[in-house]
Amino acid sequence: MLRRYPNAGEPLTCKPITLGLLNHGYRVSTTRGSYFLKHHLDDSTGDRATIVRQHRATQRLQSLGVPVAPPVEDTEGDTVTEIGGRCYALHPWVDGLHRVGAQLTTAQSQRLGALLGAVHTGLAQVMERGVAQAYGHAGPDAADTFALIDDLLTATRGRRPRDAFDELAEHRLVERRALLEQYADHRPPTPDIPATGWVHGDFHPLNVLYRDADPVAIIDWDRLGVQPRAEEAVRAAAIFFVQPTGKLELEKVQAYARAYRRAAGASAAELAAAVHRVWWERLNDFWILHWRYRLHDRRADPQFPAVSALAVWWTREYEAVREAFTE
Repeated sequence: MLRRYPNAGEPLTCKPITLGLLNHGYRVSTTRGSYFLKHHLDDSTGDRATIVRQHRATQRLQSLGVPVAPPVEDTEGDTVTEIGGRCYALHPWVDGLHRVGAQLTTAQSQRLGALLGAVHTGLAQVMERGVAQAYGHAGPDAADTFALIDDLLTATRGRRPRDAFDELAEHRLVERRALLEQYADHRPPTPDIPATGWVHGDFHPLNVLYRDADPVAIIDWDRLGVQPRAEEAVRAAAIFFVQPTGKLELEKVQAYARAYRRAAGASAAELAAAVHRVWWERLNDFWILHWRYRLHDRRADPQFPAVSALAVWWTREYEAVREAFTE
């Protein structure tokens, strides 16, 4: 790999990075410094053309002052290397830490919202025009979710031996079914046409690096695409600011959302509609249980207690959550 990047120096060490669910990453130390080597494995985003588009976006965003870490170019000016049918990219190593909302002050939460707003407005400038078209969607159908809940309940109750996770999963599934029966008529209206645009697609704590109090790099642009912008803002807040008990730190959410609206030029009505769509999405979502019981992949298990509790708390505190994003 490094033979294609002679300016990177001679390799000394290569250590795997344990964070991340979809791709493989390595910290490569050479005679000239440190680099992040990314092995693109996800079939939906791992083709060369898609990766090149991501790379071009980060290069252009960097020219606008957005903190990113564009890839290193090889001797031919390319940023993607194909070996054995797989794609790789070399990025400069960025020293930094990941920070969740509990580690951010209110002022830092405000800055985070402004940063995401800058990403959205920056992408609107640098990506090709004419792609971001409006589209309508009503979100998941509760009838489909009821069938999924029954399927997952069978899986949880049939495990031997059962453990504390299985007990919690069964409790949350039964609880969620009752909530969906109560709120089945709250599915977002059709057509619901949100303002769409280019978004990062996966904006959460593991994809933002901090140095002291300052964000120094937004990484992992695999999910770059055209989606409702405000939904990304709401989803990100629901990950950054969720507490282990499933509650959101609403004071920080409010500071974040106000800054995002100003930076992105988004209206309160746009955020209110996004809150409703993401709430409904969360109420119908069981991706962690799908991974565990159907794919036999437990890497996301530690996220389940807070994520599953959030859906319940959000339903109970719906008005307060909406106000935090819109006031």
